[in-house]
Order: sequence, then C-alpha cells, then structure tokens
Amino acid sequence: MRILHTSDWHLGRSFHREDLLGHQGAFVDHLLGVVESERVDVVVVSGDVYDRALPHVDAVALADETFARLAASRAQVVVSSGNHDSAQRLGFGSRLMDAAGVFVRTDAASVGTPVVLGDRHGDVAIHAIPYLDPSALLEPWSLGRRSHEAALTEAMTRVRRDLAARTRTRSVVLAHAFVAGATPSESERDISVGGVSRVATSTFDGIDYTALGHLHGPHVLSPALRYSGSPLAYSFSEADQAKGSWLVELGAEGFTAAHWVDAPVPRRLSRISGSLADLLVDPALADREHDWVQATLTDVPRPARAMEQLRQRFPHTLVLQFPTPVTDDRAPARPPTGTSDHAIALDFVRHVRGVPATTAESDLLQDAFDACCHDPDQDVLAGARAGGAA
Repeated sequence: MRILHTSDWHLGRSFHREDLLGHQGAFVDHLLGVVESERVDVVVVSGDVYDRALPHVDAVALADETFARLAASRAQVVVSSGNHDSAQRLGFGSRLMDAAGVFVRTDAASVGTPVVLGDRHGDVAIHAIPYLDPSALLEPWSLGRRSHEAALTEAMTRVRRDLAARTRTRSVVLAHAFVAGATPSESERDISVGGVSRVATSTFDGIDYTALGHLHGPHVLSPALRYSGSPLAYSFSEADQAKGSWLVELGAEGFTAAHWVDAPVPRRLSRISGSLADLLVDPALADREHDWVQATLTDVPRPARAMEQLRQRFPHTLVLQFPTPVTDDRAPARPPTGTSDHAIALDFVRHVRGVPATTAESDLLQDAFDACCHDPDQDVLAGARAGGAA
C-alpha cells in the first residue's frame, strides 16, 4: 500500500496579508498529480484542513473541490481534524462522504474505530485521531489529569484495543499533536494545556506508521513516526524548511520505506539583514529581489521611508523590523504633569528612533491630535494654537 502523508493545509490562510488561496490551489493540483504519477492508494491528511473554525467561503469551496477531485482519483482519503478546524463543520456530511471513499473523522467518539482498507497483503486499519481537547475529555474519558499526553494515551489505548482484536492487520495512526523531539515554528497555534503540550514518542509505539500533524516543518522522529509539515510556508521562521509530503510504503510486514515529495514553491522566503544603504546595493542579494522578504535594518537612527526604499529593489518586502529598540537615556520614564499630548508624542518618536521628528512630522502629529481632540484646550499646544488658555 502506498500512502501519501500530508497535513496542515490551512486553507484560507494569508501570509502577511498576501492571499495564498491560489497557491493552495496549486498545491492541490500538485497533490493530484502525485497521486496519479506515484500510484498512491491512500491520501492521509493529519489535521488543520482549514485555518480557522469559521473558514472563508472561498476556502470551503477549495476544500470541496479538493475532496471531490480526490474522490474521483485512484486514491482513497482519510482525514482527521486539527486544532484550527471546527470538528462539527469539517465533519459535516462525513457519513455521506464515506461512500465516496473520503473518510473524515472529527469526533472523539470515533476514536478506536478505524477505517479498514486493504491491499494484496491484507487489511490496513487506519485510525484517524482528531485533535483532542483535554479539557472537554477530562471527565468523559476519566483522564485523571488535563494534558494532551493523557488524552492521546487514552486514545491510543482504544486504538490498541481495536488492533488486538484483529488478526494480521497492519496499522496506521493519524494524530494532530506536539510530539517531543520536534521543533515548532512561529506559525503554529499554541496548544499547551496546564503547561503540558508535548507528547512522548512512546505514545505511538507498535504502530506500523504514524502520520503526525500540527508542526509546520517535516520531522522524522523515527522511521515510522513523521511529520509532513505544511505544504506552504506560513511564517518567515519556515524560510529554510522543505515543504511537501511523505510517500510511505507498507509491505506485508508493515512499514518499509518513506520518500520525500517536494511541493511547488510559489515564491521563496528570504530574511535579509544590514543597513538600508547596504541592502539596496549589495550584489549578493540580486537573487532575492523577487522573494518575499523579511528585512532587519541595523541603522541607528532609523531611516525615514525605509519600507518604501526597500520595495524599490525588493518589491515583495512584507516585514520590516529592527533588531533591538533604539534607546534614548534622555527620554523620561514618565512625562511631567502638564506635558501636552503633542510633546509626549514627539518625545516618543525621539526615544524609539534616536533622532527628533522633523518639522513636517511634528506638524502632522499636531494635526492628528487636533482632529481627534473634542476640546482643543485639553492639549497645551493645541490650546495655545487656538488662542485658548493653557
């Protein structure tokens, strides 16, 4: 049996306000191509189909199209829900979809009941464990403690109970969790509960293959315990991560091999650092000019219109940051009583930028305070400009 392991599609997610739906659609095209070219029997999706519990209508349309195309392909599909998904919404119509060979599992009550598929070597029991909320299951499952490890340990107890009742059946588990030994990136939502989020690798001992989801980078925790990661980068912390899926082979005795399949990269991510003047002329950065760019400027004081200048060379610059705040010992910890709002704002500009505001910037700030102040006399300088008493 050939299994394509993918996860964390996050349909509908944007990247620093860049719409990714078209790129996500391109990944779906790639996925269907791999199914045909690699003669995939089963596609497993280990959670986070959507980016939010209430997905945008366009994201729902893409998911609908994706599952319909997969149902019409040579492969069957097993999907579990992740912490970003609404279990009820993703699981709607799951009993109808079963008939089409798309098995969506989102209900904790289904844990321990597998999707059973077969090949020439016999049955494969695929246990799709949805994301489990320890708080919701603490009493129903008598967990004893509120943690992800407790919830998944109980889930795997149910899985093993089912497998023990079967004869010569190979096993696959889908789980959406933070398993010890893997490294998160900045774009995953924290799922810690009571300070306990990690799950031991031993939780999945004895399973022929465990398809993990939640972390956005690929990880091999053991030959048969892997994260596929997300098909697209969702933060600049993922700039150096490979993106794709695992093509897993199960033989007569279980796991035999896994091969990495690269996903298409719509636009590279680059993180560049240096002074603004250097970044604008450095010939070594010529191949970054069409990337999505995160720029860290080392200039002190901070240059004016930095983003505007950066985008002249790097038009897809999305993030501009500075390594550390510029400090100004002259800035008072707290302004003296009676200091005008305008003066406080000017002091703040000098504090964070290292140089005073220009005359034009000062006038612009004053106009802003005038526009939002119902009573000009509330501001000392505004009152003075209006001829009122300070």
